Amino acid sequence: MLAEETPPEVSLPLSLPAPSPPGCSGLLADTMTDVPVDSGASARAAAPEGLTLAEEEELRSELAKVEEEIGTLRQVLAAKERHCGELKRKLGLTPLDGLKQNLSKSWHDVQVSNAYVKTSEKLGEWNDKVTQSDLYLSASSTLEDWNEKLTQSEAYKKTQETLSQAGQKTSAALSNVGSVISRKLGDMRNSATFKSFEDRVGTIKSRMVGSRENSTDGLHSPSGAGDQPPQDNAPF
Repeated sequence: MLAEETPPEVSLPLSLPAPSPPGCSGLLADTMTDVPVDSGASARAAAPEGLTLAEEEELRSELAKVEEEIGTLRQVLAAKERHCGELKRKLGLTPLDGLKQNLSKSWHDVQVSNAYVKTSEKLGEWNDKVTQSDLYLSASSTLEDWNEKLTQSEAYKKTQETLSQAGQKTSAALSNVGSVISRKLGDMRNSATFKSFEDRVGTIKSRMVGSRENSTDGLHSPSGAGDQPPQDNAPF
């Protein structure tokens, strides 16, 4: 029995397409045409289950209308804001005035809100309960007793008397200083040195006034030039 011989493997050369010559690379791309993609079909394919085509079309139509209305409202709001800014500018209203107005309105809204009213009522009830509680009353009476005992104690009375005496002594010392200064000034004015100085000042003042009057009379007198002795202009 002869053994079967395995035929030798034949390797065939792999033939690759030859590169296209320059200038011909776009021929294949030019011959290909764009295939239109149906966006509606792809969107319908991604639609959730349980919707019919009619329901889906209705929902998409409603969505388009809502988006269009939103865009219109945004345009109207922008126009209204511009008109509001022009009116504020003509009235001379600054952004600070608008901020104050907004804060006042916000605070008023807070005060009239249910939460604020309820909180105020709760705080009033708690205050009444605290002030009427036995602990608060006993603490108040204890503080009043301590205050009364303190004001009636010997130490408090002595301290008050000491402060009163210190104030009186200070007032008396200031009065004495003022009277001493006044007396010293009076003695100085009555002293001989001050009187002689005052007389000298008066004499100097009277001399200055008299000399000023004489010079003024000499300037305005019509015979002032005739009273002067003639000058000797004879040559030497």
